[in-house]
Amino acid sequence: MKSIGKILLGVTVIAGLIGGGVWYSKQREAQNPEKRYKLATVEKGDVTQTVSANGTLNPVVLISVGTQVSGTVRKLYVDFNDKVKKGQPLLELDDALVSATERQSAANVVNAQATLDLAQANEARMKSLLKQEYVSKQEYDQSSQALKSARAQVALARAQNERDRANLNFTVIRSPVDGVVIDRVVDLGQTVAASFQTPTLIKIAQDLSEMRIDTSFAEADIGNIREGQKARFTVDAFPSRSFVGEVQQIRLNPTNQQNVVTYNVRINVANPEQVLLPGMTAYVNIGVQKREGVLLVPNAALRFKPAEAGDKKAENGQKMPSTAGTPGMGPGMDGGAAKAGAGKGKKRDGQSGTLHVLAGVELKPVSVQLGITDNRNTEIVGGELKEGERIVTGENGGATPGKPSSVGMRMF
Repeated sequence: MKSIGKILLGVTVIAGLIGGGVWYSKQREAQNPEKRYKLATVEKGDVTQTVSANGTLNPVVLISVGTQVSGTVRKLYVDFNDKVKKGQPLLELDDALVSATERQSAANVVNAQATLDLAQANEARMKSLLKQEYVSKQEYDQSSQALKSARAQVALARAQNERDRANLNFTVIRSPVDGVVIDRVVDLGQTVAASFQTPTLIKIAQDLSEMRIDTSFAEADIGNIREGQKARFTVDAFPSRSFVGEVQQIRLNPTNQQNVVTYNVRINVANPEQVLLPGMTAYVNIGVQKREGVLLVPNAALRFKPAEAGDKKAENGQKMPSTAGTPGMGPGMDGGAAKAGAGKGKKRDGQSGTLHVLAGVELKPVSVQLGITDNRNTEIVGGELKEGERIVTGENGGATPGKPSSVGMRMF
């Protein structure tokens, strides 16, 4: 029995030694920076800062064809996507009432002309009798006045007849330009009423080989946008294809919605293949600044903060600064810079941040001055950081049990 107890004791001691060795090995491995942290090498490269907005593709010239007279649609000559020429009939309205009105005014012209002929004959007769002193001067003046009135009535009747003839011609709606029908609002047999506002019947795009994008940029971004800048955009119809446009105009009319001020920016787009269609949503990016051959670091490195630093501050009773209310700012950026750039995460000129450089087996915090960013990498414009140094971008999951990673999921 004593021998069995000794054997069990020996097995227990050996198992304990093995377990302790495994635990010690894992602890050493967890403390190894190469295993614990995600590392990146500081390199030089190019970075372009962009501003983004969504917009809508529209034809450069879009004409809404309406009607000046009321009536029922009697004939339709065009449909969606039809190409039309200037002066080509698009549709006809029932002209029964307008035609009757035109005939009535034409008859009024004939009647007024007959009255004029009679007035001319009376005036000539009274003039002859006045020379023979058979009538008075007053009677002659009355005949002259009647002649002038008859002439005015003829002019009035002719003007009314010309108006009615124009209205009769307006019952045939013609295309004002060469283009493509992109919308037809009415159908055969539908009644349209032209009262105080001309109703729209058909919309014609003059030329789909040239398009425009109407976008709204925030006031924080509008200062970096200039006319003539290149703009790149994508559409949902071609997600893997990028298109290029040019800023044509920055409209000075601001829009204020819920205390958010935006400005309309119009972008010209060439569409020779006519694959871009009116109404498509465009996701626009405008490059406002570009730097070449500069030191770049991943944005994740600026967000990283060692867990030990947070534990020390918690032990000392210090309250960690909150960055939740400052979009685009991470824990690695200084509080003074946060105040200077609150709400402007993309504009980092003059801001500072802290990186953690791997020095042997320890992490060394390094303060740097930040330049522009493309939302993935950030330019380093000042500080003690050098090319080729290795910086920490995050912690590997499960490397330090019981201590959650300090790397947040907030966008940089």
